Amino acid sequence: MDVRMTEKQFRRLLDLVYIGNWVLNSTRGEDRIREYDQVESLIFSYCLEHGMTPLVELYDGEMIPSRAFAEGGIHEAIMAYEDVTFFEILAEELALRDLDAERATEENYDEVMDRMEQYMGEFEAHGTDHISVDLE
Repeated sequence: MDVRMTEKQFRRLLDLVYIGNWVLNSTRGEDRIREYDQVESLIFSYCLEHGMTPLVELYDGEMIPSRAFAEGGIHEAIMAYEDVTFFEILAEELALRDLDAERATEENYDEVMDRMEQYMGEFEAHGTDHISVDLE
């Protein structure tokens, strides 16, 4: 396979590959999906040919994203996505709870969306500061 791209596109591809592998493997511990690690290693190995050596390092015989790459802002992008996802899931779960529904349906969709919008407004204004849980 021959894929042609600019250096800038390749640099963006590195971000995409890293983020994808992070999503798939970061919570798996020792049960990582090695095939994704191998693809990441292959893609990052091309950094050596493209003058991007600071973005890759050799570890245990494989080319991996360097510490400089991992600490260069990519995790801020991942965290921003996780924050939005967290609040959207929380808003949906709370809306469904309030409406005593298991899921959004054609019949309750507008109500669920309205309730979610209210929760999202609260979260945007106050984060989790006003959330409380009664532990008995």
